[in-house]
Amino acid sequence: MEKKEIKGRNDSLRTIFNYWSRLKPFFWRKNPSFGFTLVELLIVILVIGIMAAGLLYIIDPLGQIQKANDAKRKSDLDQLQRALETYYNDNGKYPPSSGSTIIAPCTGTYRINPPTGCIEWGTSWTAYNTTIPKDPMSSTRNYVYFASSDGQSYWIYASLEKSGDPQLCSSPDANGECSSITTNTIAIKSCGPSSSKPCNYGASSPNVSP
Repeated sequence: MEKKEIKGRNDSLRTIFNYWSRLKPFFWRKNPSFGFTLVELLIVILVIGIMAAGLLYIIDPLGQIQKANDAKRKSDLDQLQRALETYYNDNGKYPPSSGSTIIAPCTGTYRINPPTGCIEWGTSWTAYNTTIPKDPMSSTRNYVYFASSDGQSYWIYASLEKSGDPQLCSSPDANGECSSITTNTIAIKSCGPSSSKPCNYGASSPNVSP
């Protein structure tokens, strides 16, 4: 009887060692110079994943895209200001704006609207040999141009994506937009179709502030 118990115990141990011998190649190599074990590969993949996540956090690709778009918006408004000052020198006033009314050929509101006709963002202003810039994300954001009734002042607005930009309007209104938006009774959220696109950056003629 005792011999049978010993034999049964030996059979159980043999089964365990058989399983272990099958799993052993996954954990270490017979030949150290050949390949990787499964555990080593998993560790390498884990380390690479952690490094990639850390690199993405440091680089912040979305933030870099937003920063580049905002830099383009600031440059666009500077370019437009130069064209408007040239117009003022030629005519003694700034071109009127289309206000809250859509005027063909423009398809939106608050565009430059000289006597020669409304000029849509992204189209040519032939008289001044320039192209009116448009927002780099024109499907969701657009610029706003507004001129005073006497043509002696103007305001241009854009919606910056990057929060905390030091050049955002310093005194935003309750809607997160430049306070002059309210002063000039410009339609709320005119820089985009949703509340997340406020006109929070502006440029203006020298005699007023955005």
